Amino acid sequence: MPDPGPEVARRIAITDAAAVVLDQLVRHHGPVMFHQSGGCCDGSSPMCYPRGEFRVGAADVLLGELPGQTPFWMSADQFDYWRHTHLTVDVVPGRGSGFSLEAPEGVRFLIRSRLLTDDEVELLAANPPPTGAHPAESGTQS
Repeated sequence: MPDPGPEVARRIAITDAAAVVLDQLVRHHGPVMFHQSGGCCDGSSPMCYPRGEFRVGAADVLLGELPGQTPFWMSADQFDYWRHTHLTVDVVPGRGSGFSLEAPEGVRFLIRSRLLTDDEVELLAANPPPTGAHPAESGTQS
């Protein structure tokens, strides 16, 4: 049996139902991205935008990539609050923000969370996430 290599911990995942909606959005709009700001109203929900139509700030943190090479960014303040949490993008019926691409579809993305295990915290601390100040290092452009 081949060596699986170093253990990998992830900060972000997506449910099967949300991945279906994400795939539909990518087919309709082209490459997309997520950003979660923690601001007022729906700002604490993940927002889906056409890639390049939302400018990532220098302090924004790249949590990882979802299917379709979809980056998930979070504001630095929000990341400080959620740094010990694994986030899963899910989708539910209803209407979220008019700015997020899924809004006209009658669904909204939301975040489900769990605390990271001690092992995950250790692995992630050894590999801090890239920020918007260094997007080329992340392999993902906004």
